Amino acid sequence: MMDLSTTSVVAAKAYKYRAESLVKDYLLADCYVSYTAVLGGILMCKMVYDITHLISSLYYKGYGSLTKIQKLEWNNRGMSTVHAMFITLMSVYLVFFSNLFSDELDGPVTVRSSNLSNFTLGVSLGYFIADLAMLSWAYPSLGGMEYVLHHLLSIISLVYAIYSEEGQLYTYMVLISETTTPGINLRWFLDTVGMKRSKAYLVNGVTMFVAWLVKQMRTFSCILIFAVPTILLVMNTVWFVKILRGLKKTLAKRQ
Repeated sequence: MMDLSTTSVVAAKAYKYRAESLVKDYLLADCYVSYTAVLGGILMCKMVYDITHLISSLYYKGYGSLTKIQKLEWNNRGMSTVHAMFITLMSVYLVFFSNLFSDELDGPVTVRSSNLSNFTLGVSLGYFIADLAMLSWAYPSLGGMEYVLHHLLSIISLVYAIYSEEGQLYTYMVLISETTTPGINLRWFLDTVGMKRSKAYLVNGVTMFVAWLVKQMRTFSCILIFAVPTILLVMNTVWFVKILRGLKKTLAKRQ
């Protein structure tokens, strides 16, 4: 009896060691982190979809009266809400609170990356792949061609940012805009359950307006950062040409 117990313990420790080695040497190895993250993002979407369906069935009586397409979109929006909260929090942390893109480090910020930044982008890539599959399967019930185009462009950008490890700072700055997605989804939920005239619907609308206004202000700041220097450069070039012409005329008169 003692030998059997000892053998079981040894076998359990051996399996544990093999599992830890598998995770460390393959799933979390530098060259496999992004692939693991993409798979994790897809599995996360499936898990959140099922949990949304389960919770809604138990705690919202009107869920059973929704149509098949409405249930599909209901669960899909639960999935996109969780992704939006995850990617917004991670983007804010990596851009503003981590030292990944800090000025204290040497080298340009455009070529900086880390296992965490690659993993986060991989999870987001997994979400966009899963959501695009749902959009295509139920097309056009969950969204038209503009949604398909949005997801395709997002997938291309994320793939490039992950595997080239370039431009991740700008990718995360764009992903911060996902902060408006939960508000958009909440507006749809309230409308679907017949609460369009409620205070919650009004407050959500005002909050969404402010969030979009902040996004537009950020867009305006980008225009100022990139467009204004270009315009000033053109104007300075024109003025330089005029000064050069004036100098030529002065020299010509002296001759």
